[in-house]
Amino acid sequence: MTIMYEWRGGFENASLNALHAEGFDHPVLDIDWRAQLHRHSLGWVCARDGADLVGFVNVAWDGGVHAFILDTLVRAEHRRRGIGTALVAAAVAGARDARCEWLHVDFDDDMRAFYFDACGFRPTEAGLIPL
Repeated sequence: MTIMYEWRGGFENASLNALHAEGFDHPVLDIDWRAQLHRHSLGWVCARDGADLVGFVNVAWDGGVHAFILDTLVRAEHRRRGIGTALVAAAVAGARDARCEWLHVDFDDDMRAFYFDACGFRPTEAGLIPL
């Protein structure tokens, strides 16, 4: 298995919709990810096994020095092989190359070891208002 990672890589909406549905356990939706990402994101990273999209992470930003990791996804049969960690590393590099100073991430408790131990994020205090 040779996984290729590409900053701002090309993808089909249907492939990302299927990956998103699997990763977040919801029905496949018809979201125009390409338009949304081009409008709101600093970049994204696609992971491919041959032609198949097997991983993805979105890097949203504030237009300045803050970037945000969203939607880190790896297909179930490709998990536990370092793909998620490599996706985040490529996202870190892309944000750094864009001269961002901070990369933020929010996650559920079950992802704590992944983001802190495997990816190198450190805990900070933050606030959240559910809407």
